[in-house]
Amino acid sequence: MALFGKKKEETKAETTCCCGNSQSASEVTSTCCGEKVNGICCIKVLGSGCKSCHQLYENTLKAVEGLGIKVEYITDLQKIMEYGAMSMPALVINEKVVSVGRILKPCEITEMVKTHIAE
Repeated sequence: MALFGKKKEETKAETTCCCGNSQSASEVTSTCCGEKVNGICCIKVLGSGCKSCHQLYENTLKAVEGLGIKVEYITDLQKIMEYGAMSMPALVINEKVVSVGRILKPCEITEMVKTHIAE
């Protein structure tokens, strides 16, 4: 049988950061690319693709509208586990998990963003 005895080629997972720089998955979870917009490096919504996850993503887009901050929606389970988020949806600001398992309202997300801008 042709399938047995063959090794799979190892591929290094390449991802793009919020600013478009290519980094490996471990680099993305530890630090972002360093380019900040209004003190925010990146905002990510971690989710499985369910209704709640999409709602948090939409609320996050509304919250940062007009600030020039890009929001990423990550559904890859391996990347989600690297952040240590054990329930979905989760919100990540500047590579730090700030909310897990809740659908935040846009006003709540705006307050979280403001506190990270001040830091």
